[in-house]
Amino acid sequence: MHHPDLSSKEIAKRGKEIYKNHIRPHVETAYNIGKIVSIDVETGEYEIGDDLVFTCLRLQAKHPGAAIWTERIGFNAVYAVGGTLVRTAP
Repeated sequence: MHHPDLSSKEIAKRGKEIYKNHIRPHVETAYNIGKIVSIDVETGEYEIGDDLVFTCLRLQAKHPGAAIWTERIGFNAVYAVGGTLVRTAP
């Protein structure tokens, strides 16, 4: 999704940083492994769920036009095309 103020590269950088430093320690539990976390990179607010679209829509409803970064909790990618998802180290 295009954002008027932030490039895709900047959204990714901020999203990864917010996840690693602020969100990961709280959400990476056995219950949440494999779920989707969508992060508003401007506010740090996030939503967790089983579906990427619904987590993004919930954030967009709260913050229309938000710059959103999405990760799969406990894995190196949201989806794998022609490969496999790799579990990240706890």
